[in-house]
Amino acid sequence: MAEFTVAFYEIDRAYGGPEEGGWWYSTGHLERMHRVFKCEEAAYECARRANRLLEVVQRGKRDLDSVTYCGGRFAAEVHEGLPPQHYPETRPFYE
Repeated sequence: MAEFTVAFYEIDRAYGGPEEGGWWYSTGHLERMHRVFKCEEAAYECARRANRLLEVVQRGKRDLDSVTYCGGRFAAEVHEGLPPQHYPETRPFYE
């Protein structure tokens, strides 16, 4: 039976390259595992509640897409099994 983990990540954007006027992609660094669930829907509900609370707590932080963003935003995410330390695991390439 699969287990689903809710984990907190510090999120950021990384520059992908100059193609098509420049492109960016989302990144995340694992801060902590929160909880493990046997039911996928329960894990997603937990992550939704955590993200609603994080929206309130982070209201004064700069937006992730702002050129002045310098870290400090977090998000709860669900992963099947153990969460990865970073995402994406490999840098994406422009196609």
